[in-house]
Amino acid sequence: MEKATFGNGCFWCTEAVFQELEGVEKVASGYAGGQVENPTYKQVTTGTTGHAEVLQITYDPHKISYDELLEVFWKTHDPTTPNRQGNDIGPQYRSIVLYHSEEQRQLAEKYKQELETAGAFSNPIVTTIEPLGEFYPAEDYHQNYFNTHGHEPYCSFVIRPKVDKFRKVFKEKLKSAAQG
Repeated sequence: MEKATFGNGCFWCTEAVFQELEGVEKVASGYAGGQVENPTYKQVTTGTTGHAEVLQITYDPHKISYDELLEVFWKTHDPTTPNRQGNDIGPQYRSIVLYHSEEQRQLAEKYKQELETAGAFSNPIVTTIEPLGEFYPAEDYHQNYFNTHGHEPYCSFVIRPKVDKFRKVFKEKLKSAAQG
């Protein structure tokens, strides 16, 4: 198993997407990229800890590649808005790839450059690519959020449309149970 760590907005929204990919064994919501040890959600939401809300994805590279994870990362959020995804505003929602190896850094940089060169977005990509320092798992109530709170208004109006769109675009990469 290998790990990938991405920040692409609210982890409640993005966790649900990566959980459905074939080859992804575990998705943990958490915090990374900041300077405070063992931050809490309350601290991170102040925007003063330097942390981003991130996902740490444990995956089987024989079933899904890091490149494929990068493709999902880039296509399921807006990498051109600094410190913002939709209505979520603050540095904790920034677009960030936190690499675990030199190979991951190179692949992320290459993918970002290809998107820039192709003019895939009308605005410049602001995603940063940084080495992973410490990953701090979020509090238990943040884990598996969409699957356990899907009935709540935020999930119905914000997360569900994102997941539904993701399922259409990436249907060939979904776990068979999610396809049904």
